[in-house]
Formats: sequence, structure tokens, C-alpha cells
Amino acid sequence: MSGLAFLIPIALGLGMLGLTAFFWAMKRGQFEDLDGAAQRILIDEEDEDER
Repeated sequence: MSGLAFLIPIALGLGMLGLTAFFWAMKRGQFEDLDGAAQRILIDEEDEDER
């Protein structure tokens, strides 16, 4: 029983840390352009190599 009293606050703290990191990333714009990375992989960059 004493193990649970130790582990539950740690689990709640880690959950709050993860939630805080998620909201921080949203505020910084990490999830603004979800399709951009998928489209950038299709762009041919051979033109830059020829210069």
C-alpha cells in the first residue's frame, strides 16, 4: 500500500508534465502545418544540386 502512495503522485506528475509539454508545443505552433512535411518529401531538390 505504501508503494501506491509513492507511485500515484509520480504518475500524476508525469501526466501533468506531458500535458504541459503538449500545450506548450501547441502554443509554439508545432501542429500548424500537418500537411507541409508530407508534401515537402515529394519536392524534387535536384535543381539546387545543379547550381
